[in-house]
Amino acid sequence: MFVVLSLLLVAVCLVPAAAKLAGHPKMRHAATHFGIAWRRYQLIGVAELVATVGVLVGFFWRPAGLLAAVGMTLLLLGALITHLRAHDHVREALPALLALAVSGTYLAVAQ
Repeated sequence: MFVVLSLLLVAVCLVPAAAKLAGHPKMRHAATHFGIAWRRYQLIGVAELVATVGVLVGFFWRPAGLLAAVGMTLLLLGALITHLRAHDHVREALPALLALAVSGTYLAVAQ
C-alpha cells in the first residue's frame, strides 16, 4: 500500500511540475486566470518537483517523504483557496482536490 501511494503521489507531484516548468499552454492560461505572474507560477512547479524528489527519498528515509507530503498538502490547500478566490467551479478545482486526497492518504499511511 505504501509503495502504491508513494508512486501515486510522485505522479501527482511530477505531472503538474513538468507542465509548469515546460510552459504548457494550459498552465500559462491558469497563471493568467489566477492573476499570477508566469515566473512566479513556475516556482510552484519547482516546489512540486522538490516534493517529487522528497517522496522518492522517502522510500529510504521516511521523514523526507513525510515532509514532502506536508509541503504538497500546504501547496494544494493554497491551490484550493486560489480556485475559490477565482470563483472556479468544483470541476476546475477537482485535480487539486484529488491530489490533496492522495497527499493526505500518504500522510495517514506513512506514519
